[in-house]
Amino acid sequence: MLSGPMANEAEIEEVRRSLGLDRPIFEQFFVYVQNLLRGDLGKSWQSNEPVLDEILLRLPASIELLILALVTGTIIGVPTGLYAAYRPNRLFDQITRFGSLLGFSIPTYWFALVATFVFFFLLRWAAPPLGRIGMEVFPPPDITGSYFVDSLLTGNLAAASSAGHHLLLPAIVFSIIVSAPIIKQTRAIALEALGSDYVRYARACGYGPGLVRRIALRASFAPIVTFIGSETTTMLLAVSLIEFIFSWGGFGQWGLNAILFGDFAAVQGYVLVLATFSAFVFLFVDLLVLLFEPRSGLLK
Repeated sequence: MLSGPMANEAEIEEVRRSLGLDRPIFEQFFVYVQNLLRGDLGKSWQSNEPVLDEILLRLPASIELLILALVTGTIIGVPTGLYAAYRPNRLFDQITRFGSLLGFSIPTYWFALVATFVFFFLLRWAAPPLGRIGMEVFPPPDITGSYFVDSLLTGNLAAASSAGHHLLLPAIVFSIIVSAPIIKQTRAIALEALGSDYVRYARACGYGPGLVRRIALRASFAPIVTFIGSETTTMLLAVSLIEFIFSWGGFGQWGLNAILFGDFAAVQGYVLVLATFSAFVFLFVDLLVLLFEPRSGLLK
């Protein structure tokens, strides 16, 4: 592929030699680790740019979408799941269970395409799915990597309005996808806590409903946070489809394109960032659970 369709055997072997593919696999891995420790992830054959530079350029756009969807999905999902668990089998609980199951089951790419068709093509409410900012507006200077935040920091209201308009629909779509499993799992965790022995003992002692719910909420905190953490590690991968549909130009779309076009150096960098991100998220979640877990004794 790199040699071109008209390359002969000698030219193909020259490309293999330049990439180090003629060496033993263990030597290739050793060289890769050596380069990795120096911050060299290789070059993308599509752009001929260093992979690390490509990652640093595109990662803020994905983080912007990820954080917005995670915060919104958690704010919606956790209270909704708790309220449904406090009133099981009532109308709100039935609607919540159906809605979370529907949101959990719908394919991400299909939901994004339908939302684009309805809100952009039919209703003309949303911005066209052609990037992070309108083509008639110049992007702001790069400060945080977020067009919307950077526009506000530089006082460019026209760019901020355009960036916010383009951010709205993908953020809403991604937030709904994120909130659905959080609602479902929060409800299940809270129901299990409400049926536990210590909650039954609290009720037997004559504690009011409000105090009983606070006890159940405290016991539910650790598993809810753990679940949200595990969901977060998959969101950076799931955001690839959202970015691809909306031509977001972030890290996820870049990694998906690298997979589709066989850009192996970029794919290695993409997978490495996903693994590193997952490790840091799980470390943060473990420390948070250790801090707030009643049995740890750290929070008095």
